[in-house]
Amino acid sequence: MSSPNTLTELLYAAPSEGIAVILPEAGIRVTYGALREQVVSLADALRAAGIGRGDRVATVLPNGLPAVVSFLAASIAGTAAPLNPGYRQDEFSFYLEDTSAKALLCPHGGAAEARRAAEGRVPVYSLQMDEGGFVRITDGPGRPGAGRTAAAPSPEDIALVLHTSGSTGRPKRVPIRHSNLAASARHIVETYALSPADAALCAMPLFHVHGLVASTISTLLSGGTLVVPAKFNPLSFWRTVRDCGVTWYSAVPTIHQLLLSRAGDERPAGAERLRFIRSCSAALPPDMMSRMEQVFGAPVLEAYGMTEASHQMCSNPLPPGARKPGSVGPGTGVKVGVMDSGGALFPTGQRGEVVIQGPNVVEGYENNPDANAASYTQGWFRTGDQGYLDADGYLILTGRIKELINRGGEKIGPREIDEVLLTHPAVAEAVAFGVPHPTWGEEVAAAVVLREPQNEAAILAHCKERLADFKCPKKLYVVKEIPRTATGKIQRGAVAAALTGK
Repeated sequence: MSSPNTLTELLYAAPSEGIAVILPEAGIRVTYGALREQVVSLADALRAAGIGRGDRVATVLPNGLPAVVSFLAASIAGTAAPLNPGYRQDEFSFYLEDTSAKALLCPHGGAAEARRAAEGRVPVYSLQMDEGGFVRITDGPGRPGAGRTAAAPSPEDIALVLHTSGSTGRPKRVPIRHSNLAASARHIVETYALSPADAALCAMPLFHVHGLVASTISTLLSGGTLVVPAKFNPLSFWRTVRDCGVTWYSAVPTIHQLLLSRAGDERPAGAERLRFIRSCSAALPPDMMSRMEQVFGAPVLEAYGMTEASHQMCSNPLPPGARKPGSVGPGTGVKVGVMDSGGALFPTGQRGEVVIQGPNVVEGYENNPDANAASYTQGWFRTGDQGYLDADGYLILTGRIKELINRGGEKIGPREIDEVLLTHPAVAEAVAFGVPHPTWGEEVAAAVVLREPQNEAAILAHCKERLADFKCPKKLYVVKEIPRTATGKIQRGAVAAALTGK
């Protein structure tokens, strides 16, 4: 078969008898043949339920085989729209409406807040996995019947729609084509020389591009095995690595730090099988990288990815290639440049905005001409990150132009938090911002001007009812006024510095 250009083609690239997925807690091993069978079965069921090309199928599922099967099936029958199970009802309502979801897939008996958000608006179907590791729909409106087959998608069809946080408005929809995902997966397979002999442990959630592309799709393309624990657990992590023959994993620095803190100075049993460890989605401190290599005994490769690039853009190479602490490496199948505000490319060594081009880069945000005008210049996508290229073509990131908060790899748009704070009757003005945190990298804080006396706990409780936990401010500053520039513009970084001294 020629190089796959859709997820359907990718799913058929490996021999049927190979092990595609291991569920360590359940002791279930699913072959590629069995995975294909249930993906096709669920895709056909979605088609029978009225899902057609481009229709959005929202999923609210924890990590596991149902999340993998539903993502692939939804991308074949229509378009997959995975959502964070930690969202609150108001958030689910926004995302279901914003994606125009035509169906919602939930665990059997679970996802109560998502179900409430969908009630009367979006048909809800329950998924369940039987003891043999087969995922199917167990209930829903009018139970999908048989007799309809989901047609194979084309490379230009939208496989996946995700949201990316914006610093100046509501989250933006990112439509990712089958061809984008296939290109990104090829780049990752080539970068790390992935093969059927590899087993990847999926430590990242399967509603993010990191877990979906770096761990899942790339592994399936390589014919390797995907090990999917129900959730990341530092207590059982290395036992799973050992028992499942894991050869690599990809995660954010927060997870690496949790593993390091438990390991002490002893190399964990099972780590000797690791070919490499990948770090992405947040900056990896050079001293952490050094410590990981010392304790875990495997090369640590920092990479650079984002949703708009279907994940990977750059990565440090495997040995004997040079891996440079503090750098995210050279472009991987992607052209990388550094641009000034006027659209001119800078020479090597000069700092500016990082821009990219490549077959994995999406063509634009969905129904958002303002964001597209700001983000695309002369065929280049503006990442919003600041950095420079060294003499070897390695990219060094130096900061963010966008004011996103990066909490352990979760990119949070502060404007969304502002808007929730402003719905509290006692809050007259609000501004959210990131503050340094030793474990998460950044934590969410906010400053508010009050109309009337109110205690901090009541305002934070108001946020917890409306925002996922990771978005809620952990510290609230009550101030008489919010610092502004001479033109009246709030600069979040300046607010943070004024209030925290950092």
